Amino acid sequence: MKAAAAPRAGVEPALLRHAQAALGELLAFSRPADQALSQYLRRHRELGQRDRAFIAETAFAVLRRRRSLEAAAGSNVPRDLAIAALVRVQGYSGRALESALRAEEHALVARCKAARADAFPAAVQADLPDWLWRRLVEEYREGEAMRIARGLLEPAPLDVRVNLARIERAAALAQLAARGVEATPTPYSPAGVRLRGKPAINRDPLFVAGAIEVQDEGSQLLAYLLAPRRGQMVADFCAGAGGKTLALGMLMRGTGRLYAMDVSAKRLAELAPRAARAGLSNVHPIALAGESDVRARRLGAKIDRVLVDAPCSGFGTLRRNPDLKWRHGPDAIAELAHKQQRILAAAARLVKPGGRLVYATCSILPEENERVAERFLAASPDFAPLSCAALLAAQRIPLDTGEQLRLWPHAHGTDGFFAAAFERRAG
Repeated sequence: MKAAAAPRAGVEPALLRHAQAALGELLAFSRPADQALSQYLRRHRELGQRDRAFIAETAFAVLRRRRSLEAAAGSNVPRDLAIAALVRVQGYSGRALESALRAEEHALVARCKAARADAFPAAVQADLPDWLWRRLVEEYREGEAMRIARGLLEPAPLDVRVNLARIERAAALAQLAARGVEATPTPYSPAGVRLRGKPAINRDPLFVAGAIEVQDEGSQLLAYLLAPRRGQMVADFCAGAGGKTLALGMLMRGTGRLYAMDVSAKRLAELAPRAARAGLSNVHPIALAGESDVRARRLGAKIDRVLVDAPCSGFGTLRRNPDLKWRHGPDAIAELAHKQQRILAAAARLVKPGGRLVYATCSILPEENERVAERFLAASPDFAPLSCAALLAAQRIPLDTGEQLRLWPHAHGTDGFFAAAFERRAG
């Protein structure tokens, strides 16, 4: 149980009702939690910034710690869970909540305060569904599984990537410091900066000028694994809105050709203004009709570097997206693994002899990670594995997690990431 620093003196009844109502919509799991919350807040424009922050923090505290809060409260009712989160996560006292509570809810507060987390079953302490806890224990044993789970419950930092084609990291840090923004270099990514708190970085002059982009350090490292060279042909096969595309473009210094491919034309449309802001003119978006799109086939065996950041469960991002652990079940994971296999096979066809292929996910499950890489190698005798540790060392990045890259919040301070690298044999 971790109390928030300096909670407000009191909670108004109307504010608790808003938190309850917003949480009820999020717990329906009909859409991603951030979208559901944004929609709720748009309907209530009368709420001020502090009230919006209170509602968001309370709702997301419940999504993160739903099982232990249900156990402490003895209830799964949204209002009871909101109160439990205020007491057990955000550190509000009974006195601070008094004006907002109904008469019978004082007993709930007492119950939440008295509940001992170490008396809960392990999966409840981990705040994970039973099936997901079992998967982690099977793979990593209980002690490490609990460390993984607790790391995923911690708040995520705000990382940005400095556009090194425009400004040195030290100069960016100096500018941020001059504006009162506390920031430090990330330990692994040469372009990474970690911000203290949650400043409105999208209004900072560096962001407006395309000198920084919001990107988790783990995501930044994928670009360094691919390590594209100036003048090469490079493909980001599952580009989405283009965060990794922009990192690749930075390393290419705007030279060569950089294909941003995705089946979502809507997401790709978000890339154009971002690329323009970053000063990249070598990005070529391609909206794919499917994994075997004819435009992708025309590039068969012609691309020097191909990145496949595959659609996945996203369980490595639970610090930011805690609703995912309640929205995805084991059947969905099996379906995703089949899809990942097809996407990786399709992307591999683009790689030229001697070229490099990197497969990555923000998942923590072997079914989406190691097993996919193993099946790909078994079916692709023209590809050989590359050591991720050696590839990063060549970029002067001191990070060795073995042949494959595995990043964890509790160990590295990043989102959970997996990556495997391959080279297409020449001749």
